[in-house]
Amino acid sequence: RGTVTAFSPFDARADAEALRKAMKGMGTDEETILNILISRNNAQRQEIAAAFKTLFGRDLVDDLKSELTGKFETLMVSLMRPAYIFDAHALKHAIKGAGTNEKVLTEILASRTPAEVQNIKQVYLQEYEANLEDKIVGETSGYFQRMLVVLLQANRDPDSGIDEGLVEKDAQVLFRAGELKWGTDEEQFITILGTRSISHLRRVFDKYMTISGFQIEETIDRETSGDLEKLLLAVVKCIRSVPAYFAETLYYSMKGAGTDDDTLIRVMVSRSEIDLLDIRREFRKNFAKSLHHMIQKDTSGDYRKALLLLCGGDDE
Repeated sequence: RGTVTAFSPFDARADAEALRKAMKGMGTDEETILNILISRNNAQRQEIAAAFKTLFGRDLVDDLKSELTGKFETLMVSLMRPAYIFDAHALKHAIKGAGTNEKVLTEILASRTPAEVQNIKQVYLQEYEANLEDKIVGETSGYFQRMLVVLLQANRDPDSGIDEGLVEKDAQVLFRAGELKWGTDEEQFITILGTRSISHLRRVFDKYMTISGFQIEETIDRETSGDLEKLLLAVVKCIRSVPAYFAETLYYSMKGAGTDDDTLIRVMVSRSEIDLLDIRREFRKNFAKSLHHMIQKDTSGDYRKALLLLCGGDDE
C-alpha cells in the first residue's frame, strides 16, 4: 500500500547518467534529480548508486550532498538510504551526542512489528558494532526506559485465538492499576501493552471502556506523564491502527507555526513503500483535509515538489 513502487522500464545506467548530467558543471537541475529518485523504489535507487560509482567513480550520495542544500538535500539523501538501514540510522542519530531525541525512539519502536524490531537490532549491530538495547538503556531512564526495553525484546504474543477470560482479566488489571489506584502501577501498563497480541489488546481496549467508562487513552493521559505517557499513547494508537498513528504524526508535524521537517521527512520516506496510501486515507478521514493539501500549504520550492510527488496524489 505504498505510493512508491518499482519503476518500469528501469535502466540504472541511464538514470545514473541523467543524474550525473543534472549535477555536473554550473548549476544543478533539481527537477531531474527529484523526478528520478522519487519515482524509483529503494532497491532501484541502490542500483542507480552502484551504476553511478561504476560509471563515474563517484559516490552518488556525496554528490547529492555537495550539490543540494537544506531540507531538499535531507529528503533526497534520506531516500537514498537503504530501506533496511533507515530505522537503525534514525535511532543511532536519536541517541548520539548531547540529549536524546525521545520522539524518534517512541515513533519507531511503537510502530514497528516484532520482525521489524529484530531486523533493526541486527542491522544496528552490523552497521555500528554496538548493541541497540545497551545504547538506549544508557540514554534513557525510569519507566520510559523499561517500556522501550520491553518493545525491543520484540516478543509480542502472536495473533491467535482470543481468550475472552484473559481479555476481561487484563482490562480489570489496567483499571485497578490506573483509575482505581492512588498513584499508578505503571508496570502493569508496560507489561500488558508491551507483550499482548494486537487483536487481544483491541478487545481489551473495548472491554476497558465498558468497565471504566473511559477510553484507555484518557486513562493513560491522566495517570502518566512525560515521555512514558507519549510512548504508551503511541503504542495504543499503533495497536488500534498504524496508518492512523502516522496520519496524526504527519498532521502535527505541520500544524501550527513552523514545521517539524525531520518528522515529516522521516515518516514520508519510511512509509512510502509500505502504507502511505492508507495513511493518506486516514489523514483525509481524521483531519478533514488531504495530506497533499497540507504539504502544499506548509512547504515550498523543490522540497515541496518532492514531498508532493512522494505523497503520490490528492484526496480532496
